[in-house]
Amino acid sequence: QVQLQESGPGLVKPSQTLSLTCTVSGGSITTSDSIWNWIRQPPGKGLEWMGVIRYDGTTFYSPSLKSRTSISRDTSKNQFSLQLSSVTPEDTAVYYCARDLVTTMEYDYWGQGTQVTVSS
Repeated sequence: QVQLQESGPGLVKPSQTLSLTCTVSGGSITTSDSIWNWIRQPPGKGLEWMGVIRYDGTTFYSPSLKSRTSISRDTSKNQFSLQLSSVTPEDTAVYYCARDLVTTMEYDYWGQGTQVTVSS
């Protein structure tokens, strides 16, 4: 059973960089076919896909967030991380990490989500 757990600060000041880490257990982030996502849900809105890092380290980003987003990984810790720069209150959301597979393109495992508020 794969488990994902988000961690990071719950409060970030405007213009700063939001940094979150997803720790994966029960499976390796380098397993062939696996794709590791960051997704967020602002209050009162739907889910927004932010970007991924694939099993081979390749990254892809949402065009609307690409200029501010970076996703990286630490294979020794089986973790992947999100950095979102120059945050504004509009970046306030519940942030999730999730896995999908190249073959199914369906999210099969999710973290519980972590609330991040951008406020001075």
